[in-house]
Amino acid sequence: MPTENTRATGLLGAVLAEYLGTTVLLLFGDGVVAQVSSVSDGSLGGHDAIAWSWGIAVTLGIYVAGRRSGAHLNPAVTVSLAVFEGFAWRRVAPYIGAQVLGAFTGALLVRWNYSEALAHIDPGNTAKTQTVFATLPGNGSLPVSEWGALRDQIIGTAVLLLVIRALGDVRNSPPLANLAPLIIGLLVVVIGMAIGADAGYAINPARDFGPRVASFITGYGTAFRDQYGGLYWWVPIVGPLIGGLVGSAIYQVFIRNYLPEDDGVDSADEPESTETGTVPEESTIS
Repeated sequence: MPTENTRATGLLGAVLAEYLGTTVLLLFGDGVVAQVSSVSDGSLGGHDAIAWSWGIAVTLGIYVAGRRSGAHLNPAVTVSLAVFEGFAWRRVAPYIGAQVLGAFTGALLVRWNYSEALAHIDPGNTAKTQTVFATLPGNGSLPVSEWGALRDQIIGTAVLLLVIRALGDVRNSPPLANLAPLIIGLLVVVIGMAIGADAGYAINPARDFGPRVASFITGYGTAFRDQYGGLYWWVPIVGPLIGGLVGSAIYQVFIRNYLPEDDGVDSADEPESTETGTVPEESTIS
């Protein structure tokens, strides 16, 4: 039976994995936006480069942290798994703290690394480059309100969690050979390309809030506001948390409740012989 010491050690290892995985995620994710934003002629890429890089960043972050923590890397994932999959509530706050701190660290590294380029293109630290670190309604340019952005975040994160739960559910048909991180990365790419214009597809409270704080303490005085001057920082926190629960509930009601209980094949619906996947020691949905 695990002792209190082994529980504490296990939690520490998981928290460190969440921290490092989220740092990697933001280092590449914010990094590509900084690179694209550092020139005005589009020679260093555009929206597609950003969408693909964020997706690959998610994949790499999951591979970094996956075995040790389940690689949530997102408070919306952590809270949804606690509600629907029995993830221990005592781990929720430490996981979220590590995710926010990791996002803050990754963004701070990007801010430092691109300090000269950002100062050149936006010496006033305005909304022009604020989107390198945190999201804005309509990506700072389209006529989208806070409430429109909130709607967008709920929808985008609902899709994210619905598919993540399907990919991680051994009772369903999960990807084998440890391919789930790659598929989740592709999921983020398609969300960015299809549901990215209204609010910058944060779909992750830590990914937005940690970098928002990092940008604020390094000169972006309006970091917690949108381009209209309204307080906006709460939208990419509340929207994803609601959306994650909505998407998880949809998966639960429409799919999970009808899957066979024995991790096997329902002989009434499927052929006699089929392969089933196995769940890693610390699965994203454990």
